[in-house]
Amino acid sequence: MKSNYQHIFTPLTVKNMTIKNRIVMMPMGTNYGEQNGEMSFLHINYYKERAKGGTGLIIVENASVDSPQGSNGTTQLRIDHDNYLPRLYKFCEEIHKYGTCIAIQINHAGASAVSARTNMQPVSASDVPSKEGGEIPRPLSVEEIHHIVKKYGEAAKRAQAAGFDAVEIHAGHSYLISQFLSPLTNKRTDEFGGSVENRTRFCRMVIEEVRKQVGPFFPIMLRLSADELMEGGNTLEDTLEYLEYIQDEVDIFDVSCGLNGSIQYQIDANYMKDGWRSYMPKAVREKFGKPCISMGNIRNPKVAEQILADGDADLIGMGRGLIAEPAWVNKVATGRECDLRKCISCNIGCAGNRIGFNRPIRCTVNPAVLEGDVYKNQKVNKNCNVVVIGGGTAGLEAACTAAEVGCNTFLLEKGETLGGLASVISKIPAKKRLADFPNYLIHRAEQLENLYIFTNTEGTPENIRKFHPNLIVSSTGSAPLLPPIRGLHDRIDKEGSKVASILGMINHINDYPEDMTGKKVVVVGGGAVGLDVVEFFAARNAEISIVEMMDQIGRDLDPVTKNDMKDQMKKHHVAQLTKTALQEVKDSSFLVKDAEGERELPFDYGFVCLGMKAQGQLFAELSDAFVSDDVEILNIGDSKRARRIIDGTLEGRNILNTLTQMGYL
Repeated sequence: MKSNYQHIFTPLTVKNMTIKNRIVMMPMGTNYGEQNGEMSFLHINYYKERAKGGTGLIIVENASVDSPQGSNGTTQLRIDHDNYLPRLYKFCEEIHKYGTCIAIQINHAGASAVSARTNMQPVSASDVPSKEGGEIPRPLSVEEIHHIVKKYGEAAKRAQAAGFDAVEIHAGHSYLISQFLSPLTNKRTDEFGGSVENRTRFCRMVIEEVRKQVGPFFPIMLRLSADELMEGGNTLEDTLEYLEYIQDEVDIFDVSCGLNGSIQYQIDANYMKDGWRSYMPKAVREKFGKPCISMGNIRNPKVAEQILADGDADLIGMGRGLIAEPAWVNKVATGRECDLRKCISCNIGCAGNRIGFNRPIRCTVNPAVLEGDVYKNQKVNKNCNVVVIGGGTAGLEAACTAAEVGCNTFLLEKGETLGGLASVISKIPAKKRLADFPNYLIHRAEQLENLYIFTNTEGTPENIRKFHPNLIVSSTGSAPLLPPIRGLHDRIDKEGSKVASILGMINHINDYPEDMTGKKVVVVGGGAVGLDVVEFFAARNAEISIVEMMDQIGRDLDPVTKNDMKDQMKKHHVAQLTKTALQEVKDSSFLVKDAEGERELPFDYGFVCLGMKAQGQLFAELSDAFVSDDVEILNIGDSKRARRIIDGTLEGRNILNTLTQMGYL
């Protein structure tokens, strides 16, 4: 099978490092570190899963060269002292067992550090925050700059001593070197500011110091924001110019993009196509003739192969894709592409957890980020019949997991098709990547001989009894929340009505004109569902208003989606009406109320998107019906409480805990 992807599976030698294939795991913060900055055994397990999965090169998340001043996050790795070497050495030893090369990214956060965590004012090239509303940093003195340069060199020397195969210097994404390179954040008037040559001086000094410390044969990688994608920031053309000053000692360019203010391009939003950024490494590679890494929502091996075959890049970077699917390389190598658990770029468990809430990373589609699929080694010790009601993502995960450990599993779905709400929402063009998860689950289910699927079948007590269940799982999902607002129930999703829910919109998704210039669209509800509607109609040039009772729109969104929506609403001139409540639904208008009183909002198309509510009534019915039976009943996913896919996936996998408590495992 490897012959289908000869470029992916061709080794690459750079200096004294030979990478066995062209897939590189990108450096992504995890919040798995020890409080003192030491690498934890959680880290070792996490990276080991990706090495076991066949990844050619792993670049470890950024390690601080100068803490606390340069630290990024609460549990960031540190490499600014020799006492971190023993654990890093152990780590390299573990990863090398699988033939995987390993690099570590060294970094100083600069103005992206947080004083509440460091007890120090952040530092930078100038007194410009690294993001809108961020802390004002203090400009570094020339003496301090020279001190930090030395710290980078010492960190690289430690990385080499620990057994890493290469070191990556982070010069992008609004960290310190990026803050010197970007005209948005560098307002200096000394030898480190102004001209392109001056703005690159700090980066050049760091690279030269690192080379001095590691010698001529150790690969140096440079991560950069090739296009900052912000007004007044460096464009790709600007980057190609400034790289002339710093490229001499760089062996591999890790070509990323974006800053804090354009994070939806740095951590790709879900609607970005596979490999959309490949023109950037292509430009760097053509100019400097050095190996380049391309990245950007690459999930499909055919896209990865094409980028390499076209000469756009030499290596393919995957970040979130390897959180979701640690065995991506091995599955592609052995012809199991249809078994790939593709990342859906939702940014909830990874960026949402770490950046949004300072939690350790998790994954919507992979409920076992750290430990992998070890549960499959367990098998039930006696006959066990499991009946799962509802074929959405939570129900499918529960059914597959139960069948994989040997239960006779029966999945009942009242509709014609499986996939639940995720499959429905994926019909919105910008959300089509979401379908990859239910599709993966359906394929996984179809491979299991002891999993029997019944569609068009209600989960009634009579139907369930036929299967002599030991365990019943209720996973009946959620429905749009429709409060008792005047006129709402009479009009929403009714034939000929102008008022729809998200499901009503999706049912008529092909009926809306491509160009809706001059048409008024009013969306009530500023959460994720309402914003999906806004995104759909913004692309059609409609005149849009969004109404939200709370003081901000999109308050529960992950940072990537939130920033993207903010930009989209600005670009499409969406009227944002916060602290505004829906009072009445009329044929062609909503009556709303804010601090100034009531007013009418006329529309051609009106949408009420006030979230979802659990459809949990079946669980209560089953609890009554089976009260005298020796049957365990679980309620999972949205039928327990309307939440996100990530919660249902985890609860589906947690069926293992119930089976253990029942004595089957």
